[in-house]
Amino acid sequence: MIRLQTLTKFPLLFNAHTNTFFRKISSTLALLLILSFNSLFGQTLERIEPMFWFTGMHNPKLQLLVHGENIANTTVALTYPGVKLVKVNKVENPNYLFLDLTVAPTAKAGKFPINFMVNGKKILTYSYELKNRDKSAGRIQGVTNKDFIYLLMPDRFSNGDKSNDVVQGLTETALNRDSMYYRHGGDIQGVINHLDYLKDLGITTVWMTPEVENDMPQASYHGYAVTDHYKIDPRFGTNALYKKYVEIAHAKGLKVIKDVVHNHIGTHHWFYKDLPMKNWLNQWPKYTQTSYRDQTLMDIHASAADRKQMLDGWFVPTMPDLNQRNPYVQNYLTQNHIWWIEYAGIDGLRLDTYGYNDPVYMADWALKVQAEFPHLSVFGETLVTAVANQAFFTGGNTVNRGFDTHLQGITDATLKDAIYEGINGKNGWVDGINRLYATLAHDFLYKNPNTNCIFLDNHDLSRFYSMVGEDFDKYKMGMSILLTMRGIPQMYYGTEILMKNFSNPDGLIRSDFPGGWEGDKKDKFVADGRTNKENEAFNFVKTLASFRRNSIALQTGKLMQFVPQDDLYVYFRYNTEPKGTVMVIINNTEKEKILNTDRFAERTAGITAAKNVITGENINFQNIKVPAKTTLVLELR
Repeated sequence: MIRLQTLTKFPLLFNAHTNTFFRKISSTLALLLILSFNSLFGQTLERIEPMFWFTGMHNPKLQLLVHGENIANTTVALTYPGVKLVKVNKVENPNYLFLDLTVAPTAKAGKFPINFMVNGKKILTYSYELKNRDKSAGRIQGVTNKDFIYLLMPDRFSNGDKSNDVVQGLTETALNRDSMYYRHGGDIQGVINHLDYLKDLGITTVWMTPEVENDMPQASYHGYAVTDHYKIDPRFGTNALYKKYVEIAHAKGLKVIKDVVHNHIGTHHWFYKDLPMKNWLNQWPKYTQTSYRDQTLMDIHASAADRKQMLDGWFVPTMPDLNQRNPYVQNYLTQNHIWWIEYAGIDGLRLDTYGYNDPVYMADWALKVQAEFPHLSVFGETLVTAVANQAFFTGGNTVNRGFDTHLQGITDATLKDAIYEGINGKNGWVDGINRLYATLAHDFLYKNPNTNCIFLDNHDLSRFYSMVGEDFDKYKMGMSILLTMRGIPQMYYGTEILMKNFSNPDGLIRSDFPGGWEGDKKDKFVADGRTNKENEAFNFVKTLASFRRNSIALQTGKLMQFVPQDDLYVYFRYNTEPKGTVMVIINNTEKEKILNTDRFAERTAGITAAKNVITGENINFQNIKVPAKTTLVLELR
């Protein structure tokens, strides 16, 4: 049966005599005749993905996924200068075709018909378009250790367009801000409305959790159960609005990271409902969940069965696991990510659940993406418990993995744990502040530790302020470390205003940003809406971020650390040309300490003055008074 959406989404073109005839009769009658004509053959055309492509790509190969009822019973033809149809691939499901094309460097932007025929008669046509690559300045800049990332969940940040709060026709239409598991109405327009707030805070880069469609029955707000890879969720906005958001951010001097998911989809994904082939997914005789044991991937003693369960087991029952050994799946995912980067001009990618993906495919993916976008930055999520485990996933084959993953950086969870231990723990040989020292001493395992994304919390973890017992001194200690440490700092939304709560059992770590909704009692986007303590926290972060933005030493300088003594831990960030040195002193004890600086002569030779970055005061550099529970950040001169 022909689907009406075929006629609304894609142009159906016929021969000249047929079109002339249709022009002479009413549009209603024409529609009925089209329906009858196509239903004789039983073919429909529902979608082609990517729906358009670009000229001048490094890789001339393009594979189009074609979906429609019995579309495999057609033959395909196209003619366009520089574009060649190399092969038509039929798979198990007759509702799919995969078209292998080459797009020559000489191909020019323009539209051309892809014709689908039965018995030599053209019954369906898709008007395909090649667009010129956008060479505008300021696109796809890359995110580096010069940046400061702000992570937010668009559903929970700000509601800028109430008209898209509920979208009829989607599976979930509930809107309830009193529950953490329903949608709250935040959207891309809400983020656009507060980009100036982020810039004022000192943020340089915005990372949203996935914005693509998640048409799931419940908890669809988080974005990690995609149901349409090429479509922004209509409750967040449109593809055009997302592109506009990136352009506005760039115009304001802000960069954009897109969060993408290779490993899994949602059970309401359109191709899950009509699988192209059995091995499109990692299938099991009965439901099998991943073990979440990353060690099985690097353990030379691990069983093949344990490794398979880690990689091929499903993350949760509602998130089917994609089989990335399937070349059609590989092409689909890689092309989708390249499409979004080129279409929107984003600056970096965060790769969700990186360790659960097929490693050979991910290395190939990295090479293909970096070949198209040499300046793009990429980091993978690796919530693991040891530095070596993290380094195992990064590029360079530094831990004898056997091949190069080509992954630039990871989410540095072990450094996060070490910072918490340094703030909350009791000092011992390997505990307390010594854990932080020892963790950084393992940086030799990375090809480049400066490309790691460092953080204190995120959308999956208990909030930082709660994890330090709502102790404001410890809060300032942690934020000072975050913004002076090597790597790319990332802060979770609301940390600057002391938002709190734990990930279990209530999930309140994903609460709304106060003031993001019309009618909110408090608007914490403005100083008048914040308490004195919240303004103190905001200004503390802003001061550090502002200093970091102008400090070459903190942005790209080297790190030198000294073994903790007398419960004081000292590290330096320094640059030789142009010269600049920042000294960081951590006292995690309940007592004030006096630090004699003679020990640090190799980094302090010629230094005559030091300024407290937070207070602006000049201090006695020979013997520095370090208050209890304090991280001092000093600019040396």
